[in-house]
Amino acid sequence: MADLRGKVLFITGASRGIGKAIALRAARDGARVVLAAKTVREHPKLPGTIHTAAAEVKNVGGEALALQCDVRHEEEVTAAVEAAVARFGRLDILVNNAGALALSGTLDTKMRTFDRLFAVNTRAAFLCARSCLPHLVKTENPHILNISPPLNWDQKWFKDHVAYSLSKYGMSVWVLGMSAEFEEKGVGVNALWPRTAIATAAVRNLLGGEPMIRRSRKSSIMADAAYAILIRDSRKCSGNFYLDEDVLKEEGVTDFDAYAVEAGAELLPDFFID
Repeated sequence: MADLRGKVLFITGASRGIGKAIALRAARDGARVVLAAKTVREHPKLPGTIHTAAAEVKNVGGEALALQCDVRHEEEVTAAVEAAVARFGRLDILVNNAGALALSGTLDTKMRTFDRLFAVNTRAAFLCARSCLPHLVKTENPHILNISPPLNWDQKWFKDHVAYSLSKYGMSVWVLGMSAEFEEKGVGVNALWPRTAIATAAVRNLLGGEPMIRRSRKSSIMADAAYAILIRDSRKCSGNFYLDEDVLKEEGVTDFDAYAVEAGAELLPDFFID
């Protein structure tokens, strides 16, 4: 059976939440994980740093390289990729997980907020892919996985937060283009998105606090779905927009109760999902 033992994953935004969960799931196989994120000091509202995440990766059997990296800056991404290759000799997988969130309408979105959304979401996913691809094309079964939504052009997903929506859709457009561009090189390029809200710091601090957390699923569902994608044959698995629940159903999962934060709670659908 395929697994991620010995594979090298470069995961952005990996100090907490979905990124860290993906790192830990891979580490259970003995993967080597590059944790690329900004946080090196604990924040009162955002627990976890690249160093605490690295310790957790090691505790479950993986190797970890914690690299402070602001994905908005080309020189930092380039240096992080070079450090990863210098340490492990290769790159097998890129997970573009780092994200910025701002749910504001046109008149309430300051241009510095607009620039941050597109820098952290759209531009960073492109930059990280561009930096990692020269190494990915040299390895067996290379994957790029963007944590971005399926392209749903219903106006309701734009009318209240058009800048945020377009910045996330930019990541999904990279999936469309790069999956075709690198098909002959065998690079699998896919997107993964949650069907329901996921219990992350963003949900707790920005979207609805503890009441919304109780109606969310744990980040482990995204980690398990990401894992299922990343062990697939990259030449046969590319250009897809996956939902976590659907991926796991394909893998034979029928009971999703264990993923709920609060058993029996009515789950909230995530953005961009009808």
